[in-house]
Amino acid sequence: MRSLNIGATGMLAQQTNVEVISNNIANMNTTAYTRRRAEFHDLLYQNMRRAGSPSSDTGTIVPTGVQLGLGVKTAAVYRITEQGSLTSTDNSLDLALQGQGYFQIDLPTGETAYTRDGSFQLSPDGEVVTHDGYRVQGLSAIPANAVEIAVNPTGEVNYKLDGQTTMASAGQITTAIFANEAGLNAIGDNLFLETPASGNPTTGTPGSAGFGTVLQGFLETSNVNVVSEITDLISAQRAYEMNSKVITTSDEMMSTLTRMK
Repeated sequence: MRSLNIGATGMLAQQTNVEVISNNIANMNTTAYTRRRAEFHDLLYQNMRRAGSPSSDTGTIVPTGVQLGLGVKTAAVYRITEQGSLTSTDNSLDLALQGQGYFQIDLPTGETAYTRDGSFQLSPDGEVVTHDGYRVQGLSAIPANAVEIAVNPTGEVNYKLDGQTTMASAGQITTAIFANEAGLNAIGDNLFLETPASGNPTTGTPGSAGFGTVLQGFLETSNVNVVSEITDLISAQRAYEMNSKVITTSDEMMSTLTRMK
């Protein structure tokens, strides 16, 4: 009885769906988090009677045939990379990107990671780093006696020392864009790595053609829509219950067969 296995694939698919939705809800307050969406494909079909096959010696053919599906499978968990809202923090090292682009981060492994989480801080050496102490590319150390840090929309970072009136440069932030942002590999901590699916990064100055600008004193919030996620969660729960009902019904039908004498 195929319906037992079909119902089981449906329950597994909806379990994955609920897991994706729950991760979205859990990260609704995560800086620059991009929500995910589970996508599904139908499984192979068994041809009990192939469409187009001859049905007689006179050349008549079967118009539709009989194809029985074998269930559903998870095809992908797609990341929706639309811009999140911007919230003011009044922190000079909180940076948000308006438009396309990712900040470039140096990992201890020597790799370059990418993030839209611009909640940066200063290390003991005055370097601009992430929460985990990973250095932001393109910037030099800022002296400890700096009294003001300014970042313009094009990503140029300047600071002013105590007792001075002119600003000194700490470097230039460059951002990266990808042909397929959804193909980036999420490694946690709001960081991504490039993959063959994402393509090689194209780097440039914020504000140039195709690149977003930098906004100081703001952070990008998660793009999770809680109302939509709760609606999807209820829908997934109902689908899970219906698939479980298919299994229950199939079991009852098999029990009926075993009781026949």
